[in-house]
Amino acid sequence: MPAEILKVHSDAPEAPHVQYAASFIIRGEVVSIPTDTFYGLAADPFNLAAVEQIYRIKGRPEARALPILVNSVEQAVSLTRDLPESFLTLAEKFWPGALTLVVDATHKLPLKVTANTGRVALRWPNSKVACGVIQAVGTPVTGTSANVSGFPACSSGAQVNRQLGDRLPLILDSGETGAVLASTIVELRDERWKVLREGAISESEIRHLLDE
Repeated sequence: MPAEILKVHSDAPEAPHVQYAASFIIRGEVVSIPTDTFYGLAADPFNLAAVEQIYRIKGRPEARALPILVNSVEQAVSLTRDLPESFLTLAEKFWPGALTLVVDATHKLPLKVTANTGRVALRWPNSKVACGVIQAVGTPVTGTSANVSGFPACSSGAQVNRQLGDRLPLILDSGETGAVLASTIVELRDERWKVLREGAISESEIRHLLDE
């Protein structure tokens, strides 16, 4: 079955459309939603069957963890333990936005989501659609990019449909995100930090904030 494509306004997402997408996630399915960078695959990270489905849809090695999208700093903190001060410093400066922070995960989060590392990658996207879906689901959602592993990330619903249209029940399509770069990924351990992927936020911006 080809994916259902549901158009949604990026700045003022229609509540029934957002709730409809959330209903799939609540039922344990995987849908594609837009973020402020690229389109992602949203599922319930606490539902192991849904998590396994993401790996199958993407052809993603299970040794790679799944990033999680949140819609508040408080929600992010609830998924962590032993947070370093630098987490809140970075979150307060760059969230919502294109920054992913890797920290120790709470034991409540399934190990499979962390690829058995006990570490979780968290981001609060600057996207009314993504945040609306999280709100409607009532929990954070997964946020791995909506593409076949090894293929380019998708900045439009049409691109997602070309790559994954026969593997998804629903694509929430708000058109082009306009993204060129993915989020920047910063790993935090105690008060040490390391940029794992430089994206929309430069390493120099991170360094300026944390080393000043």
